[in-house]
Amino acid sequence: MAKNVSAQPEQAPDRLLTARRSRAFVLLVAIAAGIVVCYLLAVPFLPALTWALVLAIMFHPLHRRISKDLRYPDIAAAATVAIAAFVVAVPLTLVAERLVNEAARGAQIVAEALRTGSWRDAIATYPRIGLVLLWIETQLDLAGLAGNAAALLTNFSASLVRRSVVQIIDVVLTFYFLFYFLRDGREALNMLKKFAPLTSAEMDKLFLRVSETVHAIVFGTFAVAVVQGTLGGLMFWLLGLPSPLLWGLAMGLLAMVPVLGAFIIWIPAALSLALTGEWGKALILTAWGGVVVATVDNLLYPIFVGDRLKLHTVLAFMSMIGGVFVFGPAGLVIGPVTFTVTLLLLDFWREHNRENDN
Repeated sequence: MAKNVSAQPEQAPDRLLTARRSRAFVLLVAIAAGIVVCYLLAVPFLPALTWALVLAIMFHPLHRRISKDLRYPDIAAAATVAIAAFVVAVPLTLVAERLVNEAARGAQIVAEALRTGSWRDAIATYPRIGLVLLWIETQLDLAGLAGNAAALLTNFSASLVRRSVVQIIDVVLTFYFLFYFLRDGREALNMLKKFAPLTSAEMDKLFLRVSETVHAIVFGTFAVAVVQGTLGGLMFWLLGLPSPLLWGLAMGLLAMVPVLGAFIIWIPAALSLALTGEWGKALILTAWGGVVVATVDNLLYPIFVGDRLKLHTVLAFMSMIGGVFVFGPAGLVIGPVTFTVTLLLLDFWREHNRENDN
């Protein structure tokens, strides 16, 4: 009997420990399930949340100045959102619509030249080139391809109107989230510090790295796009092509989009010049776009983006292009941020292990 009585107190702590472990396991499973569900709920809003975060970081200095003059946080945040909308949304909307319309018009002109055969007169003095182009025409049906491109661009221009409601909703959501990021950003960061398993200093370093990454992406992408658009528009002006300012701006905007680029503008322009017999201008534009404009991207982008991201050029490229493939346009920011945050967390892990070894 004495042995059974003395054994009960020894078994009680084991049962208590087992119960605690079971509750902890159930709690962890519930938390994991909740995180998965929250992620699925947030996925439709991920692009708007991403661009709102980017705008919040970029316009934070302006918002801080406005907040000093306006004592009411709601009014200060609303004023910053209004300025951001005027600076970002309005110009992009106007330029995008004009760009698509001009591209569709250019494709129709090229298609008409190929369909009527007027381009043959332009190459009459170049028999060798003419034979090559005639062979290409019979093999590829250039007129049909150009006609399809014109129809595609025209339909896309019309679809911009049909999809305007969806686009407006995305834009409204972006600036809706931006308002709360600006107004309640400090409280949100403090809440993240409380729940994160990192120290306050480590969280501050993490926030700083995210801010630096966003600044690097925006600054580098914008700087390279400005240079490419300026060089492209300058050559359009020197060659006497129409609307050099518009097409330079269009090349700059396209240079910001991964996979795409300024070549989408200058290649059709060079082709149009060649079809009208202006071979010299066509060759100059092709050489300028293929050598100068493209080289600027390869030289300046690693300098402006890769160095500021504190990532190797290959990692920076993978993070951006891979992010776009996985998350769409928002992946241009999500990819590099994920890479930099992951590498920073690995540094924290290594420091913790080093402290434990000591």
